[in-house]
Amino acid sequence: MKRKLVIWLTWSGVLWGAAGLCAVFFFQPKLQSAFIPGSTTRGHHQIENDCQVCHTPWMSVKTDACNQCHEEDLKKHRDTHPMSKFTDPRNADRLQTIAADECVTCHQEHRPEITHAMGVTQPDDFCIHCHQDVGTDRPTHAGLPFTGCNASGCHNYHDNTALYEAFIDKRKNDPANNRRQQVVTRAPRPEPKTPTVPGVFPEDTDPQVLHDWQASAHARAGVSCAECHQEGGDVAKPWIQRPGMDSCARCHEGPVKGFKTGLHGMRVAAGLSPMTPAQARIPMLASAAHSELTCNSCHAPHAYDTRKAAAESCQSCHDDTHTRAYAASPHAKLWAAEISGVGKPGTGVSCATCHLPRTSRFDENDEKIVSVEHNQNANLRPNDKMIRTVCLDCHGMPMVLDALADRALIDRNFDGPPSVHVESIDLILKRKALKAQSK
Repeated sequence: MKRKLVIWLTWSGVLWGAAGLCAVFFFQPKLQSAFIPGSTTRGHHQIENDCQVCHTPWMSVKTDACNQCHEEDLKKHRDTHPMSKFTDPRNADRLQTIAADECVTCHQEHRPEITHAMGVTQPDDFCIHCHQDVGTDRPTHAGLPFTGCNASGCHNYHDNTALYEAFIDKRKNDPANNRRQQVVTRAPRPEPKTPTVPGVFPEDTDPQVLHDWQASAHARAGVSCAECHQEGGDVAKPWIQRPGMDSCARCHEGPVKGFKTGLHGMRVAAGLSPMTPAQARIPMLASAAHSELTCNSCHAPHAYDTRKAAAESCQSCHDDTHTRAYAASPHAKLWAAEISGVGKPGTGVSCATCHLPRTSRFDENDEKIVSVEHNQNANLRPNDKMIRTVCLDCHGMPMVLDALADRALIDRNFDGPPSVHVESIDLILKRKALKAQSK
């Protein structure tokens, strides 16, 4: 009896100890990082040391975990392969070939040896599972390799809003450059609502801070120091020397939400410390390596110059070939002309013009609202997502399809015409000709 009790207590201790270690492991990111089984993808490596963001306590990854970050984007872009397509009983036979009702079927983490673009871990020809008869339905596709379905300008598994046939067909004869080249513009800067006095502030405040504030959009909108430095703008509350992003979110909820959705802010959204350029997997300037990315990284405290944030702020961190080539590009010349007052508003092309595009909508009072997409990944990968949101404002579809498929041209920041040709429009014209012959 005594021996059984000792054995029972021993095993209980082992089990409780194991459970304790598991709990510590699961909730301590620094410990978790030591047990990562393989490199994570480009889109998730920043949060790889916080396993519970994606994993359940038993370490499996559920689709619900993916949807926490990606569901809204899929709905926004009318996912062409939504989950409902594969849970429909009429398509049950397809699941026997490829379980497309689970995100992890195509997106497995920690498998760098089989990971392709967009974090896809299926073979390049995975489309063949469901579309092996496409050559019969579309003679123009007969003999084409399935490895090219996801090539730039052809098809996008989740977001095909800029690539479906009818959309391209309407624009097949567009000239390379539109007659009117202009992106969405903001309303003219308003006159100050209040005198340019920032309100209550510490006596030892740097005069430059007050000077910067007086020239800012905050001053024109009547936003005083207390609005950011004292909780809820209450001057009776303690002074906060360095307000966090929560302070920005009180007035700029949409931009902060977008920021947290993209690579710049996803660590903050996961409850981790802000990202630093040193953690990036693309070239960054050594001088910026340990700068933490928050709202103030691009929008300098007190000045909040959106023109500086649109290009100069990006160049203060990024050091890839595309960014380095921007200064000498045609786009940069247009941007310089706009900010100098020579070019009309909306005719310049900054980094933000393409990667943080402006969008417009009408509110309940039928007033036009212009906002900026602060998720810099929203239209970046695959890059054909930029077609509708940016490129077609200035250029025609034929040129855009070719330019976005030309890697060398992208690296040179679009300093000339594309040297690559995408056959999407050719196939559409060929299909129409075949239809006409069959009549």
